[in-house]
Amino acid sequence: MRDDDVLAAVRALAPALRGRAAEAEALRRVPDRSVEELEDAGFFRLLRPRTYGGLAADPAVFYAAVHEIARACGSTGWAASVLGVHPWYVAQFDPQAQEEVWGADGSTRICSSHAPTGEVTPVDGGFRLSGRWHFSAGCDHARWALLGGLVTDGDGRPVDMLTFLVPCADYRVDDVWDTVGLRGSGSNDLVVEDAFVPAHRTLGYGPVTTLRCPGQEVHPEPLYRLPYAAVFTTAISTAMVGIAEGAHEDQVAAARERLKAPQGRGAAEDPFAQVRIARAAGEIDAARLQLHRNMTELYALARGGAPIPMELRARTRRDQALATERALTAVDLLMENAGRGPLRVGDDVLQRAWRDLHTGRGQAANDVERALVLYAQDALGMDVHDPML
Repeated sequence: MRDDDVLAAVRALAPALRGRAAEAEALRRVPDRSVEELEDAGFFRLLRPRTYGGLAADPAVFYAAVHEIARACGSTGWAASVLGVHPWYVAQFDPQAQEEVWGADGSTRICSSHAPTGEVTPVDGGFRLSGRWHFSAGCDHARWALLGGLVTDGDGRPVDMLTFLVPCADYRVDDVWDTVGLRGSGSNDLVVEDAFVPAHRTLGYGPVTTLRCPGQEVHPEPLYRLPYAAVFTTAISTAMVGIAEGAHEDQVAAARERLKAPQGRGAAEDPFAQVRIARAAGEIDAARLQLHRNMTELYALARGGAPIPMELRARTRRDQALATERALTAVDLLMENAGRGPLRVGDDVLQRAWRDLHTGRGQAANDVERALVLYAQDALGMDVHDPML
């Protein structure tokens, strides 16, 4: 299977995913059939290492596939972006950890919750982990989890931040996800009760930031020489932009239908309504172009074995957050233009997109102000130490 074959297969799935959007909301998780179809299409193989049956694809193909899924169903796109990016992250871990995840089944999926909300206790050979981690999208479809945690000294001061790779036998899913937006993403809580995590199943933010992870020694593909923050946050923003584009396409199609009906021509012919449609399209295009430019430049450097400058990392973070903001702006413009229809409770594409985007804006990666501060600090020559770069 080639990268392009996967993208074509994902595009072919779009009508079915779109048709299950209401079902995903009702279930509060992505329907099993949708996940199975994405698996069969090869989507979850895109960023998995070739050693374990993956494609180690050009990241542009992965983001294009995420965009297509999110255009069809925002919740499915959001969960797929997260589940789909985690094989890339697990590929950074110690080879022994990778073998434990994929050795018996290369199709094993991994969820995550990176905020360090749990309790970490160093012990011989590793750590003991306890606590509750929130907002783990797609966790019902995963058998391992990536959990963030702070390691502290004897006085309780943080000395390191680690990601812990935990099998589903060591955590339980608490079904608490009941929201107005991204309802179908299944972003439930994960609860761990005194689980042992061996040292080889941990990864510190130091190696991740400096691009010196254990997994890079066994995977020669340039895909695994990219910065974590760029890969992960771009996945989230790509889903957001895909949601906005799906809403825009739906509204344009509705306006065309109104033009065919004499009683509805007024709204469709309103020049101010047309301006909102055009401005929304411009916001979506700008977001896509910036995301694509940055990842293309990052991947070119990785392929050439060149160092990745902090300036490009900061710009990528800036544009990723701005892409989210532009997606929100676009859908807000469309809502202003749509009349009373999307305000009614029901299966409405624009209403769902509006709810999904405003919910997704709360994800830490989409903190626009924080991203802009990081960019400005780097541009001003200040020392910047942040895991999101």
